[in-house]
Amino acid sequence: MNHTSKPMIQLFNAKKTFPGGVVALNDISFSLERGQFLFVTGSSGAGKTTLLKIILGMERLTQGQLLVNGRNVTRIPPLELTRLRREIGFVFQDFKLLQHRTALQNVALALQVQGLSPKMIRRRSLQALHAVGLGEKRDHKAVRLSGGEQQRVAIARALVNSPLILLADEPTGNLDAALSQEIMDQFLEINRQGTTLIMATHDESLIDYCDKTKIVLHKGRLVEAAGIKSTT
Repeated sequence: MNHTSKPMIQLFNAKKTFPGGVVALNDISFSLERGQFLFVTGSSGAGKTTLLKIILGMERLTQGQLLVNGRNVTRIPPLELTRLRREIGFVFQDFKLLQHRTALQNVALALQVQGLSPKMIRRRSLQALHAVGLGEKRDHKAVRLSGGEQQRVAIARALVNSPLILLADEPTGNLDAALSQEIMDQFLEINRQGTTLIMATHDESLIDYCDKTKIVLHKGRLVEAAGIKSTT
């Protein structure tokens, strides 16, 4: 990707404090270019999930600024924030699928809130399932799918809106090593097609496997940021 004119994500002295004075993020600053693949790593409680939720707009910063695709997320009104969140896909560790709905129905849910026609929803949902190699299992209920297949359905659901950014929070945490690499290959292919990707993981073997940029958090602070631009 050569679209370097405007960074996709910029954090400036970002701080997040939860009730009770718990500091989850403390003075985080970095800039992520379009099309980059960034790992966020660190021990449990380091602030990885909080950082992803801040970028998604699920949590708001206590101090500092966040720009996503040039827009200041800390200042935009709620309606614009809702629109921005549609440009960001999110993949969870525990899949969050409706187990007695089919793969196709689970992916379609992400589009139904937008008021698209049933025909358009079905077409785009099928495209997303084919993109992760599960087109032939579209009518299988989630409960009948393997862990790796369920995670691929979750990825398809995150991709169905053609997001600019894909966030993944420990997406291989419930999978064995072989399945984890299979899922990582899926993410690498998504990134090759131009999607900016941020993944939180504590698994150093996955980071080594992908050979991408990483930042390390420790108790809410950024302690390592090789290959990432600073915004300070």
